[in-house]
Amino acid sequence: MLNKQQNFGKKSESIAARHLKKHGYKILEQNYRTKLGEIDIIAKDKNTLVFVEVKSRSSNRFGNPKWAVTPKKQRKVSMVALLYIKSTKQSNVKARFDVVAISSAKYKPSIEIIKNAFELAYK
Repeated sequence: MLNKQQNFGKKSESIAARHLKKHGYKILEQNYRTKLGEIDIIAKDKNTLVFVEVKSRSSNRFGNPKWAVTPKKQRKVSMVALLYIKSTKQSNVKARFDVVAISSAKYKPSIEIIKNAFELAYK
C-alpha cells in the first residue's frame, strides 16, 4: 500500500505523462526500473529518445520543483538511461534529458516541461 507521499508522486507522474502526450511525446515506458535506479518516463519526441524526470511540489515552501534535480540525481538518471539505450540497442539514436516540474495549486497544477534540462552526467 502506498503512503500519502507515494500517492502524490504517482499522481504527478500520471499528470506529467498526459501533459507530455498533449505536447506530442509518445510514452514508451513509465517507472522504468533497474538495479541502478529508476527513470520516471521514457518517451519519444519526434525522432529523439527522451528520459524524463518528474518533480512535483504540493507547495512552494521548498522552492520550484525544477531545481530539485540534483547532480547526484542527474548521474543516476544518466546511468539508467545508458543502460536502457544499451539494452534496447539504440546507441545510434538522438537522446536528451527533460524535466517536468509540477507545482500543485488548489485546483489546477502548474506544469512546465524543461527540455534539455541537463547533460549526460556519469562522473
